[in-house]
Amino acid sequence: MTQPPPSVPAAGLPTEAELAQRILTLPAVTQVRADAASGAPPASWGERFFFVGPDRRRPFATIVAHDTPGFDEDSRLDRPDVHRLNVELGRAEFQRRFGYPPARFPDHRAGIDFTRQGEIMPHPAYGLHGWACVLCPGVDLLPEVDRLIAHAHARAVDRHRRAGDRPGSDGGGALSAPGR
Repeated sequence: MTQPPPSVPAAGLPTEAELAQRILTLPAVTQVRADAASGAPPASWGERFFFVGPDRRRPFATIVAHDTPGFDEDSRLDRPDVHRLNVELGRAEFQRRFGYPPARFPDHRAGIDFTRQGEIMPHPAYGLHGWACVLCPGVDLLPEVDRLIAHAHARAVDRHRRAGDRPGSDGGGALSAPGR
């Protein structure tokens, strides 16, 4: 049974650690902090990747707090106290949420302000793959954030069951970029 998410932060804006704790309350979730020991490229050090299953190659959620020059700069994450939660929604939930399928994201991209805080929007680099994101979600957004995280987690559990993996079993593997 899934545990309830942690209580709402007193300050109103959850920190990266508080968002991570919300994700870690879900069953069979492991977190990897990107660093030299994890085998992650230096551009991703400090980022948090959340996995279900032993392969740890495909996260269902990530938390990042800095830009990757030349790749992912649209959110301007290098501003003080700005972090972004990224969640894999899949095609159906992405379309329900935004009103168009991920394949149509390029048609809508120009009209999105990826620097806006407290708004769930397509991911600037992975929207085409069904990912959404939110910069610094406020207390009022946490119930929807929790719902989307639970949705992404359920998809990850199902993906591993179909592949014959057992969620929660220990495994290694390198980090991959999706959800960055």
